[in-house]
Amino acid sequence: MIQRSPEIEAIVRRWTTLIRSHKVADLPHYLSQSDALVYIGSADGELWRGQLVRDGLADHLAEVPDFIEDDVEIEAYEHGETGWATYRSHYTFLGTGSRGTHRVTFVFVLERGSWKMVQHHISQADSNRDKLGIEHTAFQRLIAAAQAGSHRFGTGGLATIMFTDIVDSSALAEAMGDTEWVRLLDAHFRRVEAIVTDHGGTLVKSLGDGTMSSFPSATNAAHAASAIRAGTKTQDQRLALRIGLHTGEVVENRGDFFGTVVNKAARIAAAAGPGEILVSDALHQMAEGGAGYRFSDPVSLRLKGFEGEHAVYRLEADG
Repeated sequence: MIQRSPEIEAIVRRWTTLIRSHKVADLPHYLSQSDALVYIGSADGELWRGQLVRDGLADHLAEVPDFIEDDVEIEAYEHGETGWATYRSHYTFLGTGSRGTHRVTFVFVLERGSWKMVQHHISQADSNRDKLGIEHTAFQRLIAAAQAGSHRFGTGGLATIMFTDIVDSSALAEAMGDTEWVRLLDAHFRRVEAIVTDHGGTLVKSLGDGTMSSFPSATNAAHAASAIRAGTKTQDQRLALRIGLHTGEVVENRGDFFGTVVNKAARIAAAAGPGEILVSDALHQMAEGGAGYRFSDPVSLRLKGFEGEHAVYRLEADG
C-alpha cells in the first residue's frame, strides 16, 4: 500500500538543511551501500555512481556557496521497502544574487531497518523556449480546461469494488488449447458483464483471466457476486472462481478506479478459495441482512501490503 511517509519527509528536510548550513560531513550516513547508488546533479557531467558518490559527495556539496530557500514543498511516500520524495524550492545565492527553482527527487530503500538514499536527482527549471525552441502547452491546456469545468481529474466517492479470478487458469488453458480457451473466456466475460450491469454495476476492465467491477451499492454488489458464482457453476463447471469485494472511498479517473479500496479488494480476492466469495468487514456492515445470501462468521486474515489482521466474511447463498 502506497502511503505518505513522515519519516522520509524528515530525512529529506534534514538532508537539505545540512547542505544549507554546510554541515555536509554527515551526508554519507544517509546513502545506500548498494552499487546501484546514483547521484545526478544539475551541471553537465554530474552523474556519479556507487562508491564514488559515497566518497566524494560531501566534498562536492561543501563547495556550494551560501544560499537561501523559500517556498519549500516536500512530498514523501513509501511502499514496502521502497520510498521516494520530491522537493521543490525557490533559491537565491547570496554571493551572485542568482535566483531560480530547484526540483529534486529522492529514492530510498530500507537497509537494516533504516531508510537509505539510492538515487538523488537535482534539476533546474530552465526555459523550454531557450532549450527546445518551443513552449509546451499540453498541461496548461489541461489545467485551463479543469478551471473551466470541462475536464475532471480524479474524483472520489463511495463504491464497492469486486474482483473475480479463475482458479488454475494456466493449467486449464493448456489442457483446452488456445482457441477453445479464448472462446470460453470470452463467453465468461460476457456473462460476468451482463450480471454486473443487471445489478447496477460497471465492468471496469478484464485482467487476464479476471475482472474488476464497481458498484454504487454494496448490497447489489453482493447479489451480483452470488449470481456470477451461480451462473458459472451452471454454465461451465470447468471454471472455479474466486471473488473478493471491499467497500470504501475510491478515486475514479478516465473510467478506472484507484486507491486503497481497490488494492484491498484485490488482496481479498486472492485469499479466496475455489468457488469462494470473500468480502471485507466494511461491505459486511453495509450489506448485512440482504435477501438471497448470508454471511459466515468473521475470519481474520493477513493481506499482503496491509498491516495487521483484517476481518473477512464468506458470502454464502441462502438455502
